[in-house]
Amino acid sequence: MPVVRLRAMNVLIHVVVALHIIGIASLLGGFLTQMKAMGAGTARFVPAMLHGALTMLVTGVALVGLDQADGRSVNNIKIGVKLLVLIVILALVYVKRDDEKAGKGAFAAVGGLTVANIFIATLWT
Repeated sequence: MPVVRLRAMNVLIHVVVALHIIGIASLLGGFLTQMKAMGAGTARFVPAMLHGALTMLVTGVALVGLDQADGRSVNNIKIGVKLLVLIVILALVYVKRDDEKAGKGAFAAVGGLTVANIFIATLWT
C-alpha cells in the first residue's frame, strides 16, 4: 500500500509542476506577443499574463507544500527569492492590467523578471 501512495504523490507533484510550467508559459508568452508593441510604445498587460502569474503563485505554493509533505527538503532561500520576484511581477501586472498602454520600463521589467525567475528555478541548485 505505501508504494501506491508514493506513486500517487509523485503523479500529483508532476501534475502540479506541469501546471506551474503552463503558468510561466502564459506569462512569458503574453510578454513575447507584445514585444513588437513594446517597441512602438503600445504594449499592454494582457489577461494571460495576470492569469499565468497567479497560476505560478498557486502552484508554487502547492509544490512547496507537496515537497515538504513528501519528506523532501526545500531550499527556503531560493523559494523566498522566487516568491519575491513573482510578487513584483504580479504587482506590476495587476496594477497596470486595465491601462491601454503599459510603460516600456514596467513592461520590460516584467519580461526580465520572468526570465530571471526561470533561470533561478533551473540554475540555482
